[in-house]
Amino acid sequence: MKEIIGIIFGLGLMANAALFVVQAIKIVKAKSSKGVSIFTFAGFNLLQVTGILHGIFQQDIYLLTGMIASFISCGAVTVLAIMYRNR
Repeated sequence: MKEIIGIIFGLGLMANAALFVVQAIKIVKAKSSKGVSIFTFAGFNLLQVTGILHGIFQQDIYLLTGMIASFISCGAVTVLAIMYRNR
């Protein structure tokens, strides 16, 4: 049962990462980051780093994998928002 919950949790984090991808696509298509809070996404990245560290220390592969995916996709949104904000 513990493994099943772990897998479901990891899949939930992957879905979370997918939501950030949608935002990244929106920024690229619009060629604008208008309405995107860089501060908010940078905060999300900080929380994800904390989650990654927790996953490492707890040896939780599901948490670690999901948080890395979220960090990468949210990081992409953050970088794109900064790039398009400075244009």
